[in-house]
Amino acid sequence: MAGVSIPAAKRPRDERLDLFRGLTMLIIFVAHLPENSWNAFIPARFGFSSGAELFVFCSGLASALAFGGVFTRRGLWLGTARILYRIWQVYWAQIGLVLALIALAAALDQAFGLAELARQFAPLAADPERALLGLATLTWQPDYLDILPMYLVILALVPVMMLGRRLHAGLPFLIALGLYAAVWTTGLNPPGNPWTGAGWFLNPFAWQLIFFIGFFIGMKWLPVPRLGDRRLMALAALSVLLSLPLSFWGILELWPAAQAARDLVLPASEKTDLHILRVLHFLAVAYLVLSLIEPLRHRLDRGAGHLLVLIGRQSLPAFLASAVLARLLGVAADMAGRSELAVALLNLTGFALILATAVVVGWFKGAPWAGPGGGHAAGRQSAPAAGSGVPTRLREAS
Repeated sequence: MAGVSIPAAKRPRDERLDLFRGLTMLIIFVAHLPENSWNAFIPARFGFSSGAELFVFCSGLASALAFGGVFTRRGLWLGTARILYRIWQVYWAQIGLVLALIALAAALDQAFGLAELARQFAPLAADPERALLGLATLTWQPDYLDILPMYLVILALVPVMMLGRRLHAGLPFLIALGLYAAVWTTGLNPPGNPWTGAGWFLNPFAWQLIFFIGFFIGMKWLPVPRLGDRRLMALAALSVLLSLPLSFWGILELWPAAQAARDLVLPASEKTDLHILRVLHFLAVAYLVLSLIEPLRHRLDRGAGHLLVLIGRQSLPAFLASAVLARLLGVAADMAGRSELAVALLNLTGFALILATAVVVGWFKGAPWAGPGGGHAAGRQSAPAAGSGVPTRLREAS
């Protein structure tokens, strides 16, 4: 009996994480579809925070569930190796995405006589050597292609946090806060444009704060308040309501004083450097929403919720699909005249194709060629070897 290895118990999936990751993928698609009238009604138009905070927070929480067990069970070196493997995967996903969009722009130009390649990737023609080097080293990030590079840098900080935790329980918190403070005091930001000298649009040293809040919660290093506390819900709701006049375009356009107040409170770099009001607003919204849906938690993975869960389980493929679809359907919207009906149909088409991508990727990950139950059996056998104690499906979807 001493030689028999007992599989680690599976952690139950948190349907809330999958649901909100799926919702984020749709919000990102809407935000990235050029001149999309639906963009006026995404969460970012009604408060300081946006879908980006939700995406990064969920990524931090998912990373704790997917990689944290490797560190705690197999040690720092194997945990770091697991993170490096994920970085390798995401880096090539970023390179593949950029190449796919360049090829798509070139194909549209040839097929319809457009000028998408020159519009979207002008430096490729003007300064190809520096542009290609910038794409490979992530020191040039074309518009709307900065999310995965940010994630890569933050992932590289995970082993630093795990080592810090070994040295002192409070050190990871000091590192996260120290990096965030350095952004606002010294302008810390990686180079993001070889021609202008600008930094990354999503500064990873600032956005790591919201990622590691999620990560620390997932690792159970950071306590969370009990959901449903009436006083906390009232405080959260009040803070959300107070941010509305400084965020909603309907108020800002009609009331110049509100726009002036927003400009006074939020500097131009408020998104790039993740202004603290964005963090506090997101935490307030998160607490309020989680408290409201807690009684319905057992029903989240049903109906439309189930469709979001399917997308959330395949967040990386869904994101890659959304980025390509946003460019392709943006051209289609131009050709269709951008009537409200055409825009609605294209948004819904994008949602359906993102869902289809998630379903197809999930089918392939299930290894149906292994025979009835083969894929699941393989997952059960490989899970103890990985030492993470986390279901294979959850590790792959992170």
